[in-house]
Amino acid sequence: MANISPQDMQQIVTNPERADLVVKYADLLGQELSRTLNTSQIRALFGEVRQIEGQMTVDHTTAWRRLHLLKPKMAYRVRRAQGAGVRGLVEVLNPAVDEVLKAKDEETQKKYFKHFVEFFEAILAYHKYHGGN
Repeated sequence: MANISPQDMQQIVTNPERADLVVKYADLLGQELSRTLNTSQIRALFGEVRQIEGQMTVDHTTAWRRLHLLKPKMAYRVRRAQGAGVRGLVEVLNPAVDEVLKAKDEETQKKYFKHFVEFFEAILAYHKYHGGN
């Protein structure tokens, strides 16, 4: 799996000027994951992220709690799928979630979460582009 340094992950989530890193790593990950991960597996996690995103504007506290609980849900998906694809995706998403959770105030939390969602969307797009089924 593409190895994203902690510094690059921090830039992906916190720095809006580093969209180049989003594209670079999403392309690499999408290509790698297209061989081992099917669309329904990636969409299951992405669906949960979208629900959190929708709730972020309505009830930030509940959305923030759900984001914390996303990590055990991802761990469950890894165990349930027992495949390298889901594990690889979760190994990338966990540090990204951690970066979002480091945000101190609500405005920053929303901004970092938005960057996380964009990164996940890009991974999904490149997964499909590279032939993921």
